[in-house]
Amino acid sequence: MHAVAPPRRTAAVRTALLVLLAALAFGTSTGPARAADGDVTWTVRTAAGDYGEDRSSFGYTVNPGGAAEDALVVANHGTEPLSLAVYAADGFTTDKGQLDLLTEGKKSRAVGAWVRAGRESVRIAPGRSAEIPFTVKVPRDAAPGDYVGGILTSLKQAGDTEGITVDRRLGIRIKLRVSGALKPALAVEDVHIDYRGTANPFGRGGATVSYSLHNTGNALLSGTQKVTLTGPFGTLSTEAGTIPAPPELLPGERWKVTVPVHDVTPALRLAATVAVTPLLTDAAGSTRALDPVRTTAHGWAVPWTLLLLVVLVLGAAVAAFVLVRRARARRARREEERVREAVEQALRDKEEQHS
Repeated sequence: MHAVAPPRRTAAVRTALLVLLAALAFGTSTGPARAADGDVTWTVRTAAGDYGEDRSSFGYTVNPGGAAEDALVVANHGTEPLSLAVYAADGFTTDKGQLDLLTEGKKSRAVGAWVRAGRESVRIAPGRSAEIPFTVKVPRDAAPGDYVGGILTSLKQAGDTEGITVDRRLGIRIKLRVSGALKPALAVEDVHIDYRGTANPFGRGGATVSYSLHNTGNALLSGTQKVTLTGPFGTLSTEAGTIPAPPELLPGERWKVTVPVHDVTPALRLAATVAVTPLLTDAAGSTRALDPVRTTAHGWAVPWTLLLLVVLVLGAAVAAFVLVRRARARRARREEERVREAVEQALRDKEEQHS
């Protein structure tokens, strides 16, 4: 009887290894995606047909209520028969900016729910391949716009540690555009400025501008970005360097951006302007730029070392002023004492003359 891992540990490590090769990402490779582990090796590729040959991924434009038919080719390059599960899943963008697909246990609501493979599993002899047809059927009430998912082959095996199941997945991306009004929109949200000064009271510091890109429309969008910092009334402008392009965001997704800005003058009050030009890719693969989106936020850039120096200088000046005042007061008191003593002596001398 095998030992069973504790429930929390089992849930955390059940899928110990996830293989999603280039064909699932937004790459341009047209070769088959490959998964290999010892004697177990298989590839997946798009089937040749009405949509073309040597495609890097599946892509369709379908009307609400319409359907598209296609096929996936799976080849066993290992030395043993291979049994694989076949299913579809919705896509999402990871924190690293890569496309990933929901695991089999998570519910899909779009592409993963609309794609039906001709079989739920396939067994392939060594050196042979199998073509698996599938249908993309779009509901009549599907909202217009872009959807991304994928069709997957999956091999689950026991891991080296008891209680761990290794799930190796290999699939190809499906990009679906449901016909209708396309409304691309990208928002810049939650802009913040964090200024860091330098020990040199007259030096410039660095700043970090952070914000989120939010795809508020219904189309896949990427974009080019520009960040500028300015002082009061638009003075002392400093631009950030080249900012890496964000991944292509699915409708509703957010992407956090952190931009370092160097040689920033501590002008007390800074304005950060983030300008993003959304990039939209059409069904033919051509990319066009949309109207730029700009957002400005403000933050403090206090030159603390300079202020400390000013405080020290003012403190020294005040101390010197106080010392001078005290010295003058002492001299005045001594002079008054000398005059008083002289007057008293004169009065005594006068009294002695009359006596």
